[in-house]
Amino acid sequence: MIDRNTIPLIPRQVLFGNPDKASVQLSPDGTKIGYLAPVGGVLNVWVGPANHPAAARPVTRDTDRGIRFYDWTYTSNHILFIQDKGGDENWRLYSVDLETGETKDLTPLEGVQARFQEISPQFPAEILVALNDRDPRLHDLYRINIATGERRLVQKNEGFAGFVTDRDYRVRLALRVLPDGGSEMLRATEHGGWTSFARIPTEDTLTTSPVGFDTAGTILYMIDSRNRNTGALMALDLDTGKQTLLAEDPRADVSDVVIHPTEKRVQAAAFTYERKVWQILDQSIAGDWAALRTIATGDVEVVSRTLDDRYWIVAYIMDDGPVRYYRYDRAGQKAQFLFTNREQLEGLPLAKMHPIVITSRDGLNLVSYYTLPPGSDSDGNARPDEPLPTVLVVHGGPWARDTWGYNPWHQWLANRGYAVLSVNFRGSTGFGKALINASTSEWGAKMHDDLIDAVHWAIQQGIANPQRVAIMGGSYGGYATLVGMTFTPEMFACGIDIVGPSNLVTLLESIPPYWQPQVDLWATRVGDHRTEEGRAFLTKRSPFTCAHRIQRPLLIGHGANDPRVKQTESDQIVQVMQEKEIPVTYVLYPDEGHGFARPENRLSFNAVAEAFLSKCLGGRCEPIGDDFTGASITVPVGADQVRGVPEALSTK
Repeated sequence: MIDRNTIPLIPRQVLFGNPDKASVQLSPDGTKIGYLAPVGGVLNVWVGPANHPAAARPVTRDTDRGIRFYDWTYTSNHILFIQDKGGDENWRLYSVDLETGETKDLTPLEGVQARFQEISPQFPAEILVALNDRDPRLHDLYRINIATGERRLVQKNEGFAGFVTDRDYRVRLALRVLPDGGSEMLRATEHGGWTSFARIPTEDTLTTSPVGFDTAGTILYMIDSRNRNTGALMALDLDTGKQTLLAEDPRADVSDVVIHPTEKRVQAAAFTYERKVWQILDQSIAGDWAALRTIATGDVEVVSRTLDDRYWIVAYIMDDGPVRYYRYDRAGQKAQFLFTNREQLEGLPLAKMHPIVITSRDGLNLVSYYTLPPGSDSDGNARPDEPLPTVLVVHGGPWARDTWGYNPWHQWLANRGYAVLSVNFRGSTGFGKALINASTSEWGAKMHDDLIDAVHWAIQQGIANPQRVAIMGGSYGGYATLVGMTFTPEMFACGIDIVGPSNLVTLLESIPPYWQPQVDLWATRVGDHRTEEGRAFLTKRSPFTCAHRIQRPLLIGHGANDPRVKQTESDQIVQVMQEKEIPVTYVLYPDEGHGFARPENRLSFNAVAEAFLSKCLGGRCEPIGDDFTGASITVPVGADQVRGVPEALSTK
């Protein structure tokens, strides 16, 4: 049996610092490779020869938040990337000319959010972009020249949630949310108007959506759950109205689609229940897929393809190791290993992630994942030798999900001696509409019951010590944490809320203006803040209302510029706790938004969280050390509640 205390602490810097390389993409012509990598500790775009990635050099010059999303244009000589200010999510779009090195701001507009709409090989010098410059609630479509920045209005938004376009930059469909929470797809007419194309019932809204068009523009690919439970992949002939089923799974929705880069036919579809499983639909890639399975272990992802489809970038996802990237040559079915995304993870004592299906009290199947500390399971039966302090990590959304694979939070907490549990509670996506629809009007109720049921399962299985269970999460996961601390105050030994809403009325009253086209969806699924009855209901489901019930230690983290969950959501519950003299530690970042993007800020918050958990649950703890260096961290309330924080603040 391994003594868990002899297993070395994995530094937070290794787990939560910048990756070595990420978002690996080939240029459309296959001559270049791009990826994100740090420059002076800040993520930037690097570009080099496709056959010699080691020769890559940085082509962007971000010195602040780091670039998190970029893409190639079809010139293969320009890179596009987006950046906001301090987490405000008013994304600006930039173009980099790889020949001259010039970076051009394509959307030099204050307080405006740019969204990628379409990048097409038909128009390599132009892209289609959505901007809410005319009305902050609505994104109009523009064609923008990537060299000059000249933009031309293509489609004025008259109240739609979004548009579906084709590779010819034609606006084919408009999407809008209906008053009952359902949605409608409208088809563009020849005279600039709209006609109803398809209505999607409320129960199918979150499991039915368009994917894109074939090359001719006559076939619309859709994920569709109408007349079934799970979202299947369908092909809809726009001329005849005939629908053809391409792929389905009775347990899971379509989670990924592989489409030919020029012919635009669907070649494969993935379904993720416990693990990701691919269905190959096009035999022309069946041999490639068979070859890829022999190259490395892990879940296979094709993350980039050249326009001629000769070269692919393939990623192999592991639960106990870094992502491994290969450049695959289809001509000889040979793969060249490139690099991993985090070389420092190699050889470390990382833990396996175990999938498990937990049954809720009313019979729903909740696909969940748990991780045990290395050395805690001497007989290898996926159960610890003794019940462990446990952290329940709740995903955000809530219309999102947890998946199998390398998870830095699981590895971090398991390395510190905790069992870690993540649950796809009702409302999680990917498992069919029945699980999602079971969450309607159940924030703070049955959605929370699912989490409690999962904790009871872990206790019954001898995994969790019932006296030492923590709850933590971000966004909806932060709300779930506050619900746990207020609605079931004796269940959890402590809680960590990151950018979570405390008052559902003020949350919905302060949503970003560009969420307004979807407000009826929120009103139907969560509660209607526009009616007296709805406000009373939302108030009852708000942790703020019963903050006085909190009995156990609480740590709260927030970004001052959060456009989704305003800082007020944390301020107001902290204020109540202070008035009631209930201990709370409040960490605030003046240069962050909905989550902590700067690695210095992530490290500083996790250093506080680790010390907090160690005090509450008794796990191992790496000293804060210099993890506050370069961070904008402030602790307006309760710094003295967490060991080492006052000292680290004084020397930051």
